[in-house]
Amino acid sequence: MRCIREQKVGNNAEPITMEDRPYILGTDQEELYRLGLQHQVWAEEAQRGWRAAGFRAGQILLDLGCGPGYCTKELAFIAGKEGKVIGVDKSKAYIDYVQRLAQLYDLNIEAIASDFDAMQLPPESLDGLYCRWALAWIPNPEEILQKVYRALKPGGKMVIQEYYDWSLLQTEPKKEALTKAIARALKSFKDTEYEIDIGRYLPGMLEALGMRVRSVRPMVKLPTPNSSEWLWPKTFFQSYFPRLIPQGYLNEEEVAHALADLEALEQTSGASMATCLMVEVIAEKV
Repeated sequence: MRCIREQKVGNNAEPITMEDRPYILGTDQEELYRLGLQHQVWAEEAQRGWRAAGFRAGQILLDLGCGPGYCTKELAFIAGKEGKVIGVDKSKAYIDYVQRLAQLYDLNIEAIASDFDAMQLPPESLDGLYCRWALAWIPNPEEILQKVYRALKPGGKMVIQEYYDWSLLQTEPKKEALTKAIARALKSFKDTEYEIDIGRYLPGMLEALGMRVRSVRPMVKLPTPNSSEWLWPKTFFQSYFPRLIPQGYLNEEEVAHALADLEALEQTSGASMATCLMVEVIAEKV
């Protein structure tokens, strides 16, 4: 997942490599907190997927793109002492955090700092895969899914949760500066070699591997101001919009106006926000 590939962002920006920016929002303490908020919003959806796939004690599960391990920890409690969770992430800082979680809670977690291309998975060694918001940030999702497919045991399940349509992110009422900044954020994704809306292609990719798609489930949130769900897009805007300035997509004034719109929206009676459309795909190796 840490690819040494160039992307040019904006009209006059210098090339940026994924080594220069291993995570789109960084890996600092602020982002660790934001990811915690994000997990609280989406934890119920993750757990529903794990139940539907039949993840249980004694299994070997892969958490692909595990980040700081919010899902890894929960999966490890499911797998229990007789099972194991393998957490793979490109960020050494996050993997160090996962290792501390494993020690703190005495969990059977193997935390590996690696990009997906370099990770080693023995054939038919896994009972299941969980992946959330990882395939959208790599250039070769089919190759990585093929690698995981070979590592799955017959009957093994993949539970993948990714964006289906990022462009559906919108507010009611609409705010001009905020709407513009959201559109520029999407353009920054679309200008890369990655596919932000990878979720729409997953059923076809998995069937092409020979897997049986068991379910396809849409997931969306409709938060209102001051709710915990509202904090998920809010903290993303606050973190990502300023990063679009050096990339050439927004200027300082546009960012300030967009964030002011967000504050105004929070004081607007009846305001709401539709988040990006997510999709969960569960498939089985037959």
